[in-house]
Amino acid sequence: MEEGWARHPLWRYDRKAVKGGALVIKEWEYWAIVNQRKGYALTATISDLGYAGLMALSYIDLTRREVAQSDAIALFPRGRIGLAPDSRRASQVSWANKKIRLAFFNTGTSTRLMVACPSLALPDGTVGLDFDITLRRNEKAESLVIATSWKEQRRAFYYNEKANCYSAAGTVRRGMEVENLLLGEAWGVLDWGRGRWTYQNTWYWASLSTVVENVTVGLNLGYGFSDRSPASENAIAYNHTIHKLGEVTFTFDSEDLMKIWRIKDREGRLDLIFEPWVDRSTLTNLLVIKSVQHQLFGAYSGTLILDDGTVVTLDSAVGFAEEVYNRW
Repeated sequence: MEEGWARHPLWRYDRKAVKGGALVIKEWEYWAIVNQRKGYALTATISDLGYAGLMALSYIDLTRREVAQSDAIALFPRGRIGLAPDSRRASQVSWANKKIRLAFFNTGTSTRLMVACPSLALPDGTVGLDFDITLRRNEKAESLVIATSWKEQRRAFYYNEKANCYSAAGTVRRGMEVENLLLGEAWGVLDWGRGRWTYQNTWYWASLSTVVENVTVGLNLGYGFSDRSPASENAIAYNHTIHKLGEVTFTFDSEDLMKIWRIKDREGRLDLIFEPWVDRSTLTNLLVIKSVQHQLFGAYSGTLILDDGTVVTLDSAVGFAEEVYNRW
């Protein structure tokens, strides 16, 4: 009913009110956690995309620059996975098969991720990944929330929250080795979305959650998905406060995504170089459904300018940038 962006989830999502049937509704929750000091990242996804549910977990070894991933597909879930309509209220969702287990427990201010794949072969040769991590949102934290539609189909919509700089604590088990993840060592980002999309899309997304001079710094940058003329989803999250940006441009070699990317905005507040280290790539092709994802983890360097003119400098801060093509 009203497009735009907000610093908190303001829109009300009602699955029953979405026109077009259960097959066109897309619901997803994705978490990425980066431990820059110890050189690894973790991701976990639970999604219900109508035609299929895509579940995935991954371990990105930033030192070896290799990825281990396990995923699974649930055919025609049509809402049965049970993803909640609100990211800020208590809820839980889980999914499992013989290979992987994922469970997200949301209290409203924190989310506990319990994720396991006993058979996953990690880049260092050990077998088995299991993590139990609680991610906490600062009480005053703002996030980047957007609600937009498509020019070619105004009934299609994209309702999304990107929330940077969740503090992470818990345990990570690789094989028989258990690591206690201490508060302040790693930071997480949430990609929470609901919508009805058009059939074919390509999008670009860049994200960073880190600490600069003892202050949390997050980046959310993206375009290519839905009509962004009412609002962009580009922002700096400094000390948990959103500093909104206008349009941004990613300059990269589409034939070789591992080459250096340059990211700038129109107003001159963003001047970044992104150096990809490793490509977490996935391909899903079920004829009617196709997804080609390249999520590149690497290092951001450059400058950010806040609303008051303060300059923040990044020096090899670890984050990711992605190019994703979807047909479903």
